[in-house]
Amino acid sequence: MNYRHRYHAGNFADVAKHALLVALVRALQRKPRGALLLDTHAGSGSYELAQASRGDSLEREPEHPGGIGRVWAADGLPGAIAEYVRLVREFDASVPGASSATCRRYPGSPWLFKLLARPQDRLALCELHPEEALALCGEFSGARSVSVHEMDGYAAPRAMLPPPERRGLILIDPPYEAQDEGERVATALSEGLERFPSGLYALWYPLTARAGSGVFLERIRAACAQPALAAEICIDPRSEGLRGCGLVIVNPPWKFEGEAAEILGCLERLLARSGGASSSVSWLVPEKA
Repeated sequence: MNYRHRYHAGNFADVAKHALLVALVRALQRKPRGALLLDTHAGSGSYELAQASRGDSLEREPEHPGGIGRVWAADGLPGAIAEYVRLVREFDASVPGASSATCRRYPGSPWLFKLLARPQDRLALCELHPEEALALCGEFSGARSVSVHEMDGYAAPRAMLPPPERRGLILIDPPYEAQDEGERVATALSEGLERFPSGLYALWYPLTARAGSGVFLERIRAACAQPALAAEICIDPRSEGLRGCGLVIVNPPWKFEGEAAEILGCLERLLARSGGASSSVSWLVPEKA
């Protein structure tokens, strides 16, 4: 799978991932002590959605109308989704000429982390691609408690953990361009847990017609003994492309499975492309009694 994110920003997968991340960060912040928010594959930081329809050489059908476009003005959203939409609206409002009718500029996870961060929290953003790393540096130039690192994000867990704060959320969200991407995610998780076993880890993965989640989840299960949840949403089981996505959450906050189920259940109804849409939250590695 080739997942160049600038073409997919604001799609259903971003909505699901980012709503869950908002809930995870807020759970981490229930304690006053500062925390590290580490993004191993940060991208360029933000995305102009008008560019989503322009590929490198061919016109593309934009995906954000079926993602952020469907929740932008929705009513009665659960707390984490409502806060996520509020943050996206706040970020988009900084665009000259922005209107409340549609989203024009979408924040990637680095900006969501920045908007959520308290003064005592710290951001570490990793990006290997030189152009995207340069853009990321420009996005956060002069930003307090934010560091940008042009490096292989898979090396970040062993290079940056454990954090001095002894608390943190580590997002591992690669583009899944290489055949061994799932294996590398599992290795990075294993290295992170060896150095920082109490950390909160969030691992994004795609669901496609060719690549189900089974092999990936088995690798993650083998890589950790800590409690882990698998939260998945499928918006169209008949799709030949990206039909859904998931987030593995290692060391999930107390009773997070209920909050994740509420979030994905709501998004399943809002984002569904067919009658076969579904969502689930299950224990990959159960909590010990």
